[in-house]
Amino acid sequence: MELQSNNIRNIALLGHQGSGKTSLAEALYSMVYKTEKGSVDKKNTISDYLKEEKNRLSSTSTSLIPITYNDNYKINLLDIPGNDDFVWEVQSITHSVKGAVLLIDASSGIQVGTIKHFKMLRKRGIPTLIYVNKMDKGNPNFDEIMDSLRAKFGKVIIPFTMPLGHNDQFDGFVNVVDLKARKFNGVTCVDDEIHEDKKLKVFELHNTICEAVALTDDSLLDKFFSGEPLTREEIHTGLRTAVLNGELVPVIFGSATKSIGINTLLSMFVDYMPSPTDLKAYVGYNEKGEEIERKTDVNEFFSGYVLKTLVDPYLGTINFVKIDSGVLKVGDEIYCPQLKSTYKVSSLFTMCGKTQINVDQAIAGDIVCVSKINDLQTSFTICDKNNPVIYNQVKFPTAVCFKAISLKDKKDEEKLNPALAKIKKEDPSLEIKRNNETKQLLIGGLSESHLQFVFEKIKLNYGLELKIEEPKICYRETIRTSATAQGRYIKQSGGSGFYGVVEMKFEPTTEESSFHEEIFGGSVPKNYFPAVEKGFFEALSQGLLAGFPVIHVKATLLDGKDHPVDSNELAFKMASILAFKEAYMKCKPTILEPILKVTINIDNQYMGDVLSDLNSRRAKVQDVIDKGDETTTIIASVPESETLDYVTKLKALTQGSGYFNREFESYEEVPESLKERVIRDCSLLNK
Repeated sequence: MELQSNNIRNIALLGHQGSGKTSLAEALYSMVYKTEKGSVDKKNTISDYLKEEKNRLSSTSTSLIPITYNDNYKINLLDIPGNDDFVWEVQSITHSVKGAVLLIDASSGIQVGTIKHFKMLRKRGIPTLIYVNKMDKGNPNFDEIMDSLRAKFGKVIIPFTMPLGHNDQFDGFVNVVDLKARKFNGVTCVDDEIHEDKKLKVFELHNTICEAVALTDDSLLDKFFSGEPLTREEIHTGLRTAVLNGELVPVIFGSATKSIGINTLLSMFVDYMPSPTDLKAYVGYNEKGEEIERKTDVNEFFSGYVLKTLVDPYLGTINFVKIDSGVLKVGDEIYCPQLKSTYKVSSLFTMCGKTQINVDQAIAGDIVCVSKINDLQTSFTICDKNNPVIYNQVKFPTAVCFKAISLKDKKDEEKLNPALAKIKKEDPSLEIKRNNETKQLLIGGLSESHLQFVFEKIKLNYGLELKIEEPKICYRETIRTSATAQGRYIKQSGGSGFYGVVEMKFEPTTEESSFHEEIFGGSVPKNYFPAVEKGFFEALSQGLLAGFPVIHVKATLLDGKDHPVDSNELAFKMASILAFKEAYMKCKPTILEPILKVTINIDNQYMGDVLSDLNSRRAKVQDVIDKGDETTTIIASVPESETLDYVTKLKALTQGSGYFNREFESYEEVPESLKERVIRDCSLLNK
């Protein structure tokens, strides 16, 4: 078909893990193409095709499933993992995709992931449909579900369908907008009558919808209250406006495994979800930092946004790109402002799960893939090289849980770094760094389960067996009082020897460690000052309490002696080191621990438990901010040693709803009661 931008619908499938997103994608694809539905349990679905997804029986990576509907509409379905470990995928996709279906498992009710996703969709102003799935499991009650939805999400919730069933067994529904019934006959859904015992409820719901539509337009409101019925076109137009504006969130009841409600959902994508041309112009910046706009129009200059990066063992790097404006063709040269580099598009294709479908071009509003541009990353902008624009990047969550890794087989050393680089490219929430101080290779993620998934992936895809350890805390030492000491480095061994004598004062400072001199009379020649300074900073690399680096020390060279023959730079450097060691224990040294600034986001109901737990972790609460949506942000300073298990603890305290970010803040003195333990533990590690 000849695709137009206003006939594209980009739909993100969201919901708590296990709500049935992958099954819904299968049902939608099967309904359109009349194919046999895959099953998560049978490991043959279109979207869950990765090895790790089949092993876990759940999605671990966003999949694209494009379908053609009614011959002239293209619907790009994005099946997004529901597990919190992959929340960065939700953030990346919804940054650019502005239509969503939020799934709810009717047998489980509104879960933590459901609430998180709904709040995020509302915050980002994304028009949303709610699909209540698994209505055929456990006899869920319509009124109870609606009451629960309205209690959690407000009056914007409105049912577009009402479930039907014989002897309380769900087998169909009534479309209360169009007043049509559909019944599952064991194979598919067929038209049915609205039975007498259901008509009163159906017409009440229909009237509620008409009233909601009337409230969107004064002329419709007059018509409604005069008793004149609204036309089907007026209802649909009013509902579309209300849904796009976020004034209404439609609810559809169904069963993905039985394909109940699927045809209705497909038509609702077209009727109520935004086309790319419905969206506001994208705001970006030129290379001077000036604000510019790009409309979703094929006549605009080309620009696109990298939604996701995937590393395929055969195709290499694949970047999923949402075309924000213009047209992208095979052979085009594109520019990436973040990299300040130009690339040629050698191949252009869409993906259906793992299947590659080549295309010649992609128009504004569509989602397409480019490969073999290895430098591109998730949330980067690509654009016309002669008319550059850069869009704001997604601020991904920071790593809060770290583990130290090493290889069981040292022969695999050359394979590890390339494997980690590929995994990092796919997952921007990961942090990989080598701590030169502790000699550990650290990998950080959003939780222990997130890191466990990464370790499994390294083993499964790259054949590398890892040893996992806890990261060592990078303590510091400092001094609490001043002292003066002499350092003498004198050696005679025939011929030229070594002669250097210094007297130095060491005192605490709140600033960075520094070296000064107050020499009078030339007792130490100026040309040896750099050697004395070098010796001082070398001595700081290892304190005498536990061997940690020493910080916040001011050193002053006061006096010294030299020899006309035997003095040299090495002698004065060594004399400086000896002076530091002589004075160190007189300066009342102590241990400092790293303090992290943590920003914790929780529901208000958990604030007491979270604050109590922080108190037990020696935290200092800096601020408590009421966000106004029944959530609170707590900002606190917490010793790093007290945060090693905090991801798991916070989830337990908040029933999975709480999360936090962290960043280094400062070093503070370890309490006397813990100091000996730190020194002892360090001694054991160094043995």
